[in-house]
Amino acid sequence: MVAIPRIAVTMGDPAGVGPEIIAKAAQRLKDRIEAGELALVVTGSGHRLAAACAGLGIAQPFAAVSADTPREALPPCALVEVGPDASAIEPGKVSAVAGESAYQAIAAGVRMAMGGLVDAICTAPINKEALNLAGHHYSGHTELLADLTAARNSVMMLAHGNMRVSHVCTHVALRDVPKRLTPERLRQVVELTADALNRLGIARPRIGIAALNPHAGENGLFGREDIDITAPTVEDLRRAGHDVTGPVPGDTIFVKLRAGQFDAVVAMYHDQGHIPVKLLGFSVDPTTGEWQALSGVNVTLGLPIIRTSVDHGTAFDIAGKGIASEQSLLEAIDYAVQLAQGSDRTAPSP
Repeated sequence: MVAIPRIAVTMGDPAGVGPEIIAKAAQRLKDRIEAGELALVVTGSGHRLAAACAGLGIAQPFAAVSADTPREALPPCALVEVGPDASAIEPGKVSAVAGESAYQAIAAGVRMAMGGLVDAICTAPINKEALNLAGHHYSGHTELLADLTAARNSVMMLAHGNMRVSHVCTHVALRDVPKRLTPERLRQVVELTADALNRLGIARPRIGIAALNPHAGENGLFGREDIDITAPTVEDLRRAGHDVTGPVPGDTIFVKLRAGQFDAVVAMYHDQGHIPVKLLGFSVDPTTGEWQALSGVNVTLGLPIIRTSVDHGTAFDIAGKGIASEQSLLEAIDYAVQLAQGSDRTAPSP
């Protein structure tokens, strides 16, 4: 068990809400940090973090250190300055400079995790357009992290309370989804999901497998993938000792997950898994229609390091205004702590 989990928090795009939610989260976690329950290392732009703290009226709690500072010499709140000069970056504006800053922050966090200086990384949101403008051609964090860690079989899992959803595939066109569903990939997603749930304190996780087609194919009327691929793979997984059920039609499986019949669900593609989690995780004011809070965590499974993230974007429309919610970041940090501490900790409460 990790005595004092040290989490690297990568700033993400410094033109987004990353700097301010990090500042707010650090303020909320102050007592726990002072009590020695966890430690944070922010990687990214010190200028943007200082500006966010000043705008919020928060004293800057992070002490500047180099990326190769020995773990035992790191203060409870540390800042590793990386990336280009961010002083000219404007909140809410897409730029190559901001994209490069985001990339360097992630790369630094990965290096620290791979080197054992931190126990996990927790990432603030990036802007894919800015990242690509900077010459880093990735469709998202998951693909970038897989490349940086030389992992070739990563899996995205979203979590909000007891809604935990892993994905067979994510950032691909819908027309390409059926070819991504193979027995090997499905087994891999189930096994990585089960391992993560074990580390969250669930000894024998119950995992539901969503159908690819409506009504699980309706006996082949709407496609045979659920019959020819998913069903026999589920049987193989059961024989291997996994508690799996499927294929379960996509229009009912998430109701069963919310009801506690499963500990996690494997979704076949991006929107199938993202929509139910985000629908429950995003709180909306019924009068104004504005978001009040964003709850949810993105966990990348199958990496040689622990990585969690907020389950929202850069929110350029409100960046720099001091109104972004830090709730998702707090939950992501807690998930990172629980995964780092392994099965000695219990699963997050529903």
